[in-house]
Amino acid sequence: KSASRSSLPLCKLAFEDATHTMLRTLLIVEDQHDLAELVALHLADLAQRIHVCNDGTEALRIAASDPPDLVVLDLGLPGLDGLEVCRRLRARPRYVPILMLTSRSSEAERVLGLELGADDYLVKPFNVMELVARAKAIVRRMEALENSAGDSTVTNGALRIDPAARRVMLNGAQIALTAREFDLLLHFARHPGRVFSREQLLDTVWGGAHGGYAHTVNSHINRLRAKIESDAADPRWIQTVWGVGYRFASKGE
Repeated sequence: KSASRSSLPLCKLAFEDATHTMLRTLLIVEDQHDLAELVALHLADLAQRIHVCNDGTEALRIAASDPPDLVVLDLGLPGLDGLEVCRRLRARPRYVPILMLTSRSSEAERVLGLELGADDYLVKPFNVMELVARAKAIVRRMEALENSAGDSTVTNGALRIDPAARRVMLNGAQIALTAREFDLLLHFARHPGRVFSREQLLDTVWGGAHGGYAHTVNSHINRLRAKIESDAADPRWIQTVWGVGYRFASKGE
């Protein structure tokens, strides 16, 4: 098995025009050498530098010395596995988006990865064009969040959302949300009273990378309600508009 390594800086070439945001650093953590090289090749347009390594300990070392702007992380790593790498990255003060790669068929493993803070996941074998689409969707979403990082805290009743710190407080207690749950809640809270279809939410919050997967929205709505609503069957904030989609209650409702 090849040793862990870091690549030399990559040229931007003509790809820079294709993606508005150019990441400074991309970290790929994958123990299958050929797959790691394939991922690096197809994501070359996203970053000035790409680091590739094949174990979790080396991944954390690289992340500490050259903090990445996106991590593509395999769960099935030898030694320190991807879930633990994800957990430790999330424990650090600097937020970094994480796209998980997994060959595991267990839904529980994928849900655990998302609960630990991964932004998205792909199950092997995957289409490389979908990989590129999801990575670019994460980049666009993070760019939008960075552009609005100076926004003031969003409040609605006992619910308080801090975009810069990516923290949600309910009745003074912090609520643990996954990265996507946070993005979804923040999007709702910034547009109180407006009705969004599932397709609109997919396009805006997921960046269009999950086209056709309306059930993804449903599952995230259900998990959000379980965390912030006192009665998920009669929600105070995230309300269903039958036949259309969902809306976030306006202040005072």
